[in-house]
Amino acid sequence: MKDLFFGDGVAHSILLLALVIGTGLYLGRFKVKGISLGSTWILFMGILLGHLGFTVQPDMLHFIKEFGLILFVFSIGLQVGPGFFHSFKRGGVKMNLLAAMNVLLAVAMAWGISALSGEKLTTMVGVMSGAVTNTPGLGAAQQTLVDAAAAGVAVGEGEAAGLASAYAVAYPIGVVGVILVLLLFKAIFNIDHNKEKEELEQADKSESTARRMHVKVENPAIFGRKLTDVVAQFGGDFVISRIMKGDQIIFPEVDTVFEEGDKILIVTSQSEVDRIRILFGEEIPMHVEEWREKDHHLVTRRIVVTKSSLTGKKLRDLHFRGAYGVSVTRVVRAGVELVASPDLYLQMGDGLICVGPEENIDHVAHKVGNSNDALNKPNLVPIFIGIVVGVIFGSIPIRFPGIPQAIKLGLAGGPLIIAILLGYFGPKYKITTYVTVSANLMIREIGISLFLAAVGLGAGGGFWSAIVNGGYWWILYGALITMVPISITFIVARLVAKLNFFQICGLITGSCTNPPVLAFAQGMYGSDYASVNYATVYPLSMFLRVLVAQLLVLIALA
Repeated sequence: MKDLFFGDGVAHSILLLALVIGTGLYLGRFKVKGISLGSTWILFMGILLGHLGFTVQPDMLHFIKEFGLILFVFSIGLQVGPGFFHSFKRGGVKMNLLAAMNVLLAVAMAWGISALSGEKLTTMVGVMSGAVTNTPGLGAAQQTLVDAAAAGVAVGEGEAAGLASAYAVAYPIGVVGVILVLLLFKAIFNIDHNKEKEELEQADKSESTARRMHVKVENPAIFGRKLTDVVAQFGGDFVISRIMKGDQIIFPEVDTVFEEGDKILIVTSQSEVDRIRILFGEEIPMHVEEWREKDHHLVTRRIVVTKSSLTGKKLRDLHFRGAYGVSVTRVVRAGVELVASPDLYLQMGDGLICVGPEENIDHVAHKVGNSNDALNKPNLVPIFIGIVVGVIFGSIPIRFPGIPQAIKLGLAGGPLIIAILLGYFGPKYKITTYVTVSANLMIREIGISLFLAAVGLGAGGGFWSAIVNGGYWWILYGALITMVPISITFIVARLVAKLNFFQICGLITGSCTNPPVLAFAQGMYGSDYASVNYATVYPLSMFLRVLVAQLLVLIALA
């Protein structure tokens, strides 16, 4: 029994991790004036138990930390993948420029503190890596020291250990400091996060989601023309749901002829609204209920794609209208209504809003699956294959002239990028990446909990001794490196770039490569919008953090 609590075996490690995570999550439930640190308490519990002498074998601890981080970033990548490139086009360049500014400001702070205080620049690299919670940067800096020593460069005794100690001391302030800055500037700018979330939701709806239009046919150019001819000549991203000729509602077929005065119910995107008005005619004041009251022979139902074999199929390839007389007007994906464009690639979990005779819709439902039980089954193959590819991708060395140590995206950057690509391109290449929201959240929470527990236990052993032996200055230095750059970045992002609060949360947590604060922001403000922007800036930020850590070490040794 003694070995179970004070040994170093597998059972002891599992017990200790479970204790740290369970206690930390329990403490995270408590709020002070509506504010809670959430899962960040896991980090502090790990530091406390590590300081009290509870340890885990270093190799096992390293594995747990890296695997937990991989699970966390991979689940985020899968979640944001479908909308990532849309988000990047909308503001990715601006976001990454701000992220690069944040990185360079931290470098300037570390350099300036070293020059003014006389602290070794190599030690300040460790402080900086902890202050921005960038473990790969620490590892790259340590490896640079090893390579330099092997090449005959004079490296001071204990330099690598000093790096690690400085990192461990500065890491907690790297988490808490970012949270404090976000809360402080939220209050200074009097930000209503509920209002800002609604603005983002409205922006999404106005740009990409489905919109109903009621129009009257007034364009002589399409009088007497068949539906198929109009679509072939003018194209467009729209679906005609129903047509009202006089008092009769008909379901549009390919040979349906448009006549002057026809009333049409169209589903399209916001970007197509003006073109629809030019093509058919002006909008008329009608409500969808007016169609339903006269629509006695047609029903509207939502059915769900649950057959993995349909992943990557274009909507047009299923011939719902020609074979079954059923029109798909919208596709609901991840809670967003999309226009049912014929060229839209389907994926497992898509909800299809169908209009047609009820019996025919039953046939369509059978064809696509429409089985909730199928969605509840875990689809783990793409996840683990994706992690394999991500780890390989993150381990590819990228060399630059004049820099002796190759740069790598690491065990976090590689899986994140591969997960984003899988989430976006998976359906197109018939790769089923569907994971239920609850399953994705479970993977994410387990990952960040393991990561925080491992970091805390690893830092706790030497935490107090490092502080009493002069490391208390590292706390101050870390606070400056954490809080000054992100304060400047927040102000510029808000006042100059006009970014939304959730966009700024993603920008700052991504540019600081700070998963704990991302988890805090999601839990505190109940939105995943920050995740998209986190993923937008994370790859470049990770690359820059690793690069500058190595450059500073090389400068210090020169």
